Parts: sequence; structure tokens; C-alpha cells
Amino acid sequence: MWHVKDEIAPAILLVVDFGGWYKIDSQFTNNHTSPPRIEHGQVTLTKDVIVPYTHLLPTLHISDDKNTRSTLLYFKGTKHRHRGGLVREKLWEILQNEHGLIMEEGFPNSTGKAQSIKGMRSSQFCLSPAGDTPTSCRLFDSIASLCVPVIISDNIVLPFEGPLNYSDFALSISEGEALEPGWLVEYLRGVSGREIERLRGNLAKVQRVFEFGDGENGAVEHIWKMVQRKVLMVEETVSRETRRPKGVEVPLRGHYTR
Repeated sequence: MWHVKDEIAPAILLVVDFGGWYKIDSQFTNNHTSPPRIEHGQVTLTKDVIVPYTHLLPTLHISDDKNTRSTLLYFKGTKHRHRGGLVREKLWEILQNEHGLIMEEGFPNSTGKAQSIKGMRSSQFCLSPAGDTPTSCRLFDSIASLCVPVIISDNIVLPFEGPLNYSDFALSISEGEALEPGWLVEYLRGVSGREIERLRGNLAKVQRVFEFGDGENGAVEHIWKMVQRKVLMVEETVSRETRRPKGVEVPLRGHYTR
């Protein structure tokens, strides 16, 4: 696809995050030459839209939630990741023997899916660390399961930020704090039951936003709303750049055309 990167770069791109935009093409790897990439100015928050992953687990509506959430924190996934996901392996070593936590390694096959449904629906918090890229479908599975997400990914960019305030229904923890032995568990145990219920109540309100399919207030509708916002931002940027006096240079903040 790299031969068309300059053609698609000016478009408004729909991406799940910016972590995967550095890709090595096999022909460049074999030739031992520098890999092509879409530059930072071509993929930018100014013009591009972050979209959610499709969640793998079924949606649990709050009226149907009769579960006793006796587990403090739950995680199921692959232990070993690359790049930014290295934090996951470090968290595993710190948390695997903590009382009241469940750390399971597994994949989203039929058995793993059933275990994830049970685990997320019986836990107060669900760990959402970086994977190979800053985000993963686990965040959206936890939302669907009414399990308060604990986001540990310093470089994450989230869907629909602005219209949504993730602080209303999720906890964001810095990687530095989370990797201090004992810190994360102590912090989560200090969150009051009243605060957990507030967060879970807000999770129920935003579940629909992450659903793909027909109906109002779903993911597709929010994506189009974000595209409309980006169009206005691009028009403003293009207007500013076209009136720039000749010979005056400013840092490239994006790649735009009208």
C-alpha cells in the first residue's frame, strides 16, 4: 500500500490509533533499506478520526447486571507484546500474585471468550494496558461488560474525545505509577464503592456510543460527527496557510489540500 501513501495522506483517515503507522514492507526488509512510513504530518489529530475497535464480548445492560463483582481487577490476554506493549509484561510480573486479582493469559477463541465474559462481569475493574499499539479491543470489551476500565497506556488516543469525557467512566493511570510495586492495587482498593457505582452508571450511559450497527447515537453516527468537526479544522488550517506571507515559514502541522 505504500505506493499510494502520498495519495491517501491528505484524506481524513479513520484509524483505531496512531501506534501502527510505522510499517515495514517486506520488499524493503529484504533489501535492507529504510522502510517507508506515513509521516507525522500526514497522520494527525488535526484531521484524522480515531474510531473504536468492535468489542468481542456481548453487551451487558445495567438492568441485567446481577453479578457479584468480587474480583478487584481482571485481565485476560497475551502477556508478551512489542513496542509500547512491553508495559504489559512488566505489569504482569508485578500483579500476578496479588490477592483479589485475576491475571490470565489467553486468546479470544471460544474458551477464552467465555472466560473473559465471566471474568469481566465478576470484576470491579478491568485492566487495559497498551498492546502492540497504544489501544486494544479490551478497552471496549470492558465497557460492554460494565467493568470500569483501568487504562495504562501513556500514548493512547481515544475515540470521540471531546464529546466524551473518559474520566467520567474510566481510570487513567500513568505507566510510571502503575509500575511501582504495590501502587496500583493500593490505589484501586482506595476507590470508594460510591465512586465505582458512579463510574459504572456512566459506563451504562456510553455503551451505545461504541456499538456499530443501526440506531441512533451509535458509533457510526459519532464517527460522522467527528468527521464534520475535522472538516472545519482542516478548512481553518488551509485558510491560515494560504494567507501566509511569501517567505514566511511555519512548522508543518499537517498535510492538507482543498
